[in-house]
Amino acid sequence: MDEPLIPRPLATKLLFEAQKCPDEEVCGLVGAGDDDLPRSLYPVANAAAERKHRFEMDPQDQIRAMKEMRERGETLWAVYHSHPDAPPEPSARDLAEIGYPEALYLIISLNIKGVLEMRAWRPDDAGGMREVTLRVMD
Repeated sequence: MDEPLIPRPLATKLLFEAQKCPDEEVCGLVGAGDDDLPRSLYPVANAAAERKHRFEMDPQDQIRAMKEMRERGETLWAVYHSHPDAPPEPSARDLAEIGYPEALYLIISLNIKGVLEMRAWRPDDAGGMREVTLRVMD
């Protein structure tokens, strides 16, 4: 069963990142160590023209994040972004723009029932995504 684990401090950092810009989608990468456990957060600037409902990673910032990840001996574990006013589910645009099919996709919603919500998704062979249970480790 596919139930990725994430340490609570890292999950908290992801939620905090999303709250920094509550009116725009934030985005970035999560790196994992040799044990395949996520350990580092790499925020990437959102270069989309209309950032309220779209994210587009700034190419130079994304290259910087990937380089830093490699220098730390990490591999890409997840791509994250937020939805300021929509559920934490992949949009049609999210599905069309999957850039790393091997990575987990974390979507953080800021405006559902007054609480933050983060859900995890994996790309499938049909061009969609299937939800996976994200377990938070204490």
